[in-house]
Amino acid sequence: MLSIRCATADDVELILQFIHDLAEYEREPQAVVATREDLIRDGFSDRPKFHVLIADWNKQPAGFAFYFFNYSTWRGKSGLHLEDLFVQPEYREKGIGKALLAELAEIAVQENCYGLRWEVLDWNTPAIDFYERVGGEVLRHWLPVRLTGQPLLRLAEAASGGRGNPTGC
Repeated sequence: MLSIRCATADDVELILQFIHDLAEYEREPQAVVATREDLIRDGFSDRPKFHVLIADWNKQPAGFAFYFFNYSTWRGKSGLHLEDLFVQPEYREKGIGKALLAELAEIAVQENCYGLRWEVLDWNTPAIDFYERVGGEVLRHWLPVRLTGQPLLRLAEAASGGRGNPTGC
């Protein structure tokens, strides 16, 4: 039987394992640098930066949905961004992924969000097919952009002229 619950700090090791398992599935196991301490600091403090749903099947951890809220200037509303959705292979085809998405949809509606948004790797046709079956629209004309590491640091230094005085709000 399926149950979905909000993760707690006691679930951090499990969340980290799901993250590693997803990275393995996505063919980038070496890319995960997140630590237990990172997850505790950013997800289980007074001002969490993310939230996690855990799906249990017959009281065994089967999958998770890792999400946070963003804001759309065009729509004038917040949205729910699904960072990771993962179901362990032995629990697939049981409706767990769809149940996690449905739970996220309910949260988005309760929070008056404009909708859900997430990314999928272009080679992951099983996921793309699944998302389209539940009504997701793959936005092939939008390309994700990422700035990390040294380029991020160089750009940040340009903003402050190397003074180290951020002007953020």
